[in-house]
Amino acid sequence: MDNFINVPFINSNLDDYIIRTAIFNAIKENIDLFEGDLLDVGCGKMPYKDYILQHSKAENYTGLDIETALPYDSKVKPDFFWDAINMPFEDNLFHCAFGTEVLEHCPEPEVILKETYRVLKPGGIFFFTVPFLWPLHEVPNDAYRYTPFSLERHLKNCGFKDIQIQATGGWHAALAQMLGLWVKRSGISRKKSIWISFFLKPLIKRLIKKDNPEKVVFKEGQMITGLYGFAKK
Repeated sequence: MDNFINVPFINSNLDDYIIRTAIFNAIKENIDLFEGDLLDVGCGKMPYKDYILQHSKAENYTGLDIETALPYDSKVKPDFFWDAINMPFEDNLFHCAFGTEVLEHCPEPEVILKETYRVLKPGGIFFFTVPFLWPLHEVPNDAYRYTPFSLERHLKNCGFKDIQIQATGGWHAALAQMLGLWVKRSGISRKKSIWISFFLKPLIKRLIKKDNPEKVVFKEGQMITGLYGFAKK
């Protein structure tokens, strides 16, 4: 199991299951957006590369990351490195770009957004996902949690239009995700984690089933687990 495309719902994966499933579902839902020359911004180990190439109209896949990015897989190297200021590409080169769980690590998010905008062809699409309810990670390089309003503002400031933003999960998914994170990452003993996971798994499953992220409205008091969407150049 790669835990990105094939995400198992098992006791040992209660912390990652919801977010990984939500990201993959968002990619599948928007797979028709990927076409031609595709840029993976902050590519890491490029876990969705094969799926996208096999199921979309994307023909060429280019992975881009910074040299100091965490090496999630020593066997997978980005096609290009960049200095987080200037992407090593000419203007209007790519038909589409995407970045999953990347923007929260950017201390100046509009730098990466403006560069992404620059290298996209006119009419090109940028697809993104960001976490909202997630622990600190890759510290100290964990910079932001975005609301839909701040994310939209940053995208507009960089020139993007036709911005669509949706939640990856609502209240029920948020509670399920917190339970999974707590039982796996809060520091309770391994023995307790195993036993409590056994009892929590059915509740988490029920909460996931009750969640309707497609019905989430960004109103006062709404809880979300994360955001995904796309914007056009």
